[in-house]
Amino acid sequence: MAWKLDVNTFKRYYTQILKNISCCDLCGANVNSSCLLGHSLSQALVCQSCVNDLPYFNQSLISGNLLSWPAVHRALPNIHFEHLFALSPYIYPFNKWLAQLKYLGRFELANLFSTLLYAQWQASLINQVITPIDIVLSVPLHIKKWQVRGYNQAHLIAKSFADELSLPYDENLVIRVKNNDSQMGKTGSQRRKNLANAFALQGKLASHVKHVLLVDDVVTTGTTASEISKLLKQAGVETVTLVTVCLALPNTKTNSVAGD
Repeated sequence: MAWKLDVNTFKRYYTQILKNISCCDLCGANVNSSCLLGHSLSQALVCQSCVNDLPYFNQSLISGNLLSWPAVHRALPNIHFEHLFALSPYIYPFNKWLAQLKYLGRFELANLFSTLLYAQWQASLINQVITPIDIVLSVPLHIKKWQVRGYNQAHLIAKSFADELSLPYDENLVIRVKNNDSQMGKTGSQRRKNLANAFALQGKLASHVKHVLLVDDVVTTGTTASEISKLLKQAGVETVTLVTVCLALPNTKTNSVAGD
């Protein structure tokens, strides 16, 4: 435990140094310290003015659950998760950042996403009561895709977010056993067929795990998260909360995103 505390102290010290010398990723201004909804942000990429101007969902209007918004609920039929928490619609600058994390290896963006998610998550808890979360998981990549890309962006975000929440995180519990075709351009029913039996549990889920927080980078139809949710519920999980950086609803200008 002592070494972990030392690592966390070093990370805070290192981040503070970066804030003092970094320029904002969006406007070029000095970053310095920044906060969101009363929470200090442990990131060194975006200045306070740009943090304030980012296109967040208004969590207070939906009690931290986008499924309570009728338009979203209608757009995501046949889902098997109970809550959906997203930071922003799939628009600038998040769409640009997500592409850079996914394809260009800008790993520092995972920390930016997790710290923004944490601030919004904590603020949303004021307006809702949720059962305790037992474990954090991420949407996995198939091993062949992981070997090509070298990393899983959902894992990077989930690990950092779990650290922010001080919750246990398991990157190996859910594995992808089918290397499916891309989901891009497919309808909801085609996506569900494409992903049937695509995931498996690697090992037994602990009996106390009843509420799982599942993290992905982008959600379009919710098909991937639903398949994983079904698998988890067959193993005894009662509630799945899906957390994502962006929601890109189908049949909109953002429907070309390759999220699931």
